Amino acid sequence: MFIFMELKYIVNNLSNYTNVRQVLKNEFNMSNRLITKLKQNKLIYLNNEDTYLDKILSIGDTVKCIIDFDETSENIVSIKMDLKIIYEDDYFLVVDKPYNMAVHPSILHYTNSLSNGVKYYFESIGLNRKIRPVNRLDRNTTGIVIFAKNEYIQECLIKQMESKTFYKEYIAILEGVLNKKSGTINAPIARKSDSIIERCIDENGVNAISHYEVIESKNNISLVKFILETGRTHQIRLHSKYIGHPIVGDTLYGNESPLISRQALHCYKIAFVHPINKNQMEFISNIPEDILKLL
Repeated sequence: MFIFMELKYIVNNLSNYTNVRQVLKNEFNMSNRLITKLKQNKLIYLNNEDTYLDKILSIGDTVKCIIDFDETSENIVSIKMDLKIIYEDDYFLVVDKPYNMAVHPSILHYTNSLSNGVKYYFESIGLNRKIRPVNRLDRNTTGIVIFAKNEYIQECLIKQMESKTFYKEYIAILEGVLNKKSGTINAPIARKSDSIIERCIDENGVNAISHYEVIESKNNISLVKFILETGRTHQIRLHSKYIGHPIVGDTLYGNESPLISRQALHCYKIAFVHPINKNQMEFISNIPEDILKLL
């Protein structure tokens, strides 16, 4: 039986927080949106009793809130899949995504997205949860995708992304041999005006920064490691094109390849601080065979 998870804070110093709301916002680092949702569901307690947010605290008080509860993703169809699970605990699920699979359902991929499979898996273990991917990969990009098991965990990990403490490392095969063995690409990205999919480099776009290091070059291609400082849509694909070395097989920003049927891009490593136990977490996804065979 699944036990709902809770956060707890015992008041031992009134100089830190004077009311319940301050504990939730500053100690637990919750958004106003989540606080409102927890309050509406009566999941915030003071000394084990339902309380109001501006309730004044006293020494020895215990503030507690339930951070997860039953939810549904009614717009996602549950489909049985052979998920490759890298890691799982009570708070999140780490999955190795194959190519030719979107993370989210869409009109074209309504029943064959990764979220469809995760929903089926959650239901199979008796977990009624909304499907909450923390990071996203393009349909033909492989590698690590994390699904939070509640809104609080999703918020915590997204805040780590925003504060640049959420580490994302990709492996890509680029066309040609790069002149510089390492560097930083700082080029803002915007949606292309005549496309709902394609992006472009635009000085009025959002900030986008990629750090790269060439691992190996041969046969007029280069194996390159990318570390993302920001996480914009198509960032590595577009930045690779911007420096004149598009990703092998990227038909949107580069060229078709007879050697691979997709862009040779893989989310290889992700690292972050666990939102609950504060341990440093690191996950690695082995480079797929269709990329390895290019070398």
